[in-house]
Amino acid sequence: MTRPALGDRSLFPALRPRAYLNHAGVSPPSAPVLEAARAVLEDFAERGGAAVGAALERRARLRARVAELIGARPEEVGFTQNTSAGVQAVALCLPWRPGDRVLLFEGEFPANVTPWLRAAETFGLEVCFVPLEPFRRSDEEGLALVERELARGVRLVAVSAVQFKSGLRMPLAELSRRCAAAHSELFVDAVQAAGAVPLDVRGVDYLAAGAHKWMMGLLGAGFLYVRSERAAALVPRTAGWLSHEDAARFLVEPGQLRYDRPVRRRADLVEGGGASEVGLAALLASVEILCGLGVRAISAHVTRYLDRLEPALVERGFESLRPKEAERRSGILSLLSPPGVDVAALAREVQARGVACATPDGAIRFSPHWPNDGEEVPWVLEVVDGALAAVRGAR
Repeated sequence: MTRPALGDRSLFPALRPRAYLNHAGVSPPSAPVLEAARAVLEDFAERGGAAVGAALERRARLRARVAELIGARPEEVGFTQNTSAGVQAVALCLPWRPGDRVLLFEGEFPANVTPWLRAAETFGLEVCFVPLEPFRRSDEEGLALVERELARGVRLVAVSAVQFKSGLRMPLAELSRRCAAAHSELFVDAVQAAGAVPLDVRGVDYLAAGAHKWMMGLLGAGFLYVRSERAAALVPRTAGWLSHEDAARFLVEPGQLRYDRPVRRRADLVEGGGASEVGLAALLASVEILCGLGVRAISAHVTRYLDRLEPALVERGFESLRPKEAERRSGILSLLSPPGVDVAALAREVQARGVACATPDGAIRFSPHWPNDGEEVPWVLEVVDGALAAVRGAR
């Protein structure tokens, strides 16, 4: 099989769009990911329950690799079905006190809002919102608003590492420092960051991500990081039978069926029942590729691609939402369409011509990853020109 290389999409032989620029939405699985998923299915088909042992060993390898990817320890990583499941677990399991305040951001993806609103209703919390627009102008302006709320007392701040619409990379290190100084906790939704921009969980209390975007796995798998010092305080409201210590011991030893075994005080308490071993095996295959290529190298590769694409689109009348400062950029380039051009119609034309993109909240979004070759940018621009002509001609 071909070895993964930046700018080489030969591991995606079935991919139809000539330029796939929607990794911020759903990434197509590579050949190694497909092979890993197929191998697990075949193993269970051949051996049934005897395949569980290999699945547990594979899960341990994945736990170590994910920890490496984000700068954590393996015991601080638990596996979930998706980002939302990780957010929900923390929202339900924190030892809330009535009146605790939760700080959210206006304009966030709903996955990092709805669970906190449900927790507020359930536990009697107060929710406050800070707008994202000041952060678009400068980190300092946005952080000043956060500090104002922290001074009033905040139990937890929930933020996305990268904003889904604009691609703005949030100042996690500064947020974590301010939260620590205010004795607040920090939760990070990393689904638009993990696998595409370097992550370091030092100072972060909780972090969740799904496999199907920049991590290039499959839908139905994800992970949750919980800092060891925070895990012991969680109330295991989402625990299942496999959340206990020695949970399956009674299946191999007589007289061990008990319901009073302690629930694990680690991130893997969220692994309460059977998981998608296909999804976890696929994630391991994709994470091996990401670690092999190096996330910093991937980020630099994607940045070079977008540095070619962005100015040419601005010349065509688009308004870029991409931050000007390099350290605030991610793998996302979102733009507002030229005046008078309907973004939905434009995206349909672009996609029909072979460029995969998305339209979050009224913007057109391009999000390449490591397989994209910068040499395809001139062709992408030809597609955009044709799409613009078609939309304008239809008016």
